[in-house]
Amino acid sequence: MTHQDDREGRAACLGILMLQTRFPRIPGDIGNAATWPFPVQYRVVSAATADGVVHGEVGTDLLEDFIAAGQALVAQGCDGIATSCGFMAPFQTHLRAALGVPVATSALLQVPSIAQTLPKGRKVGILTISAQSLRPDLLSRIGIAPDTPVQGTAETAHFTTQILTDQPSLDVAQARADNVNAAKALVAAHADLGAIVLECTNMVPYASDIRAATGLPVFSIYTYLQWFHAGLSPRVFPADRTARQP
Repeated sequence: MTHQDDREGRAACLGILMLQTRFPRIPGDIGNAATWPFPVQYRVVSAATADGVVHGEVGTDLLEDFIAAGQALVAQGCDGIATSCGFMAPFQTHLRAALGVPVATSALLQVPSIAQTLPKGRKVGILTISAQSLRPDLLSRIGIAPDTPVQGTAETAHFTTQILTDQPSLDVAQARADNVNAAKALVAAHADLGAIVLECTNMVPYASDIRAATGLPVFSIYTYLQWFHAGLSPRVFPADRTARQP
């Protein structure tokens, strides 16, 4: 019996590979199960820290840890696998090859398709927790134009430091302000933007505030995984009672 056969008669389940963190997972955060309108299962990769992954320290050993954790989720019945950090995008190819189910590592993978929806002359901009780490060469590796506009939250901002140093508390109002300020700076520096993609999965709670402040569509790991799961578990529509057989 195949994995696909196993899931007949049940809702598809999304597996999410989590970093080892202690910062608050508020509503909207990928690590808060209430964020999702469908079943999710989590598995923590204990050796993976936010600072280490963001700053490019995913070596061979750590990648193997992600693969093992993903395989465990698949064995538990997950039909697709996601990760909880946008900087896992370079490992998309490795994970999908190893896990045998669809994989969605990062909100950044949306950038090329979003660009296709925009009016001529408009670009996608990226908001990230670390502009220093989201270098042009990394963008090129994942199929994104290296000159794509990128703006980070300030290195000393409350949001940035609380997440990257893994603090047990978060001032949500200040984190919201940090994200909105960064988004405004991105728009101010690039008048030709048509949409914003949030690299960081912890930015999702502030997406509506960013939209209100900039007037631009905002895409994130939330929009990506909503789309991803819709393919894993297509909506069942009620039969139209007025329909007639030919």
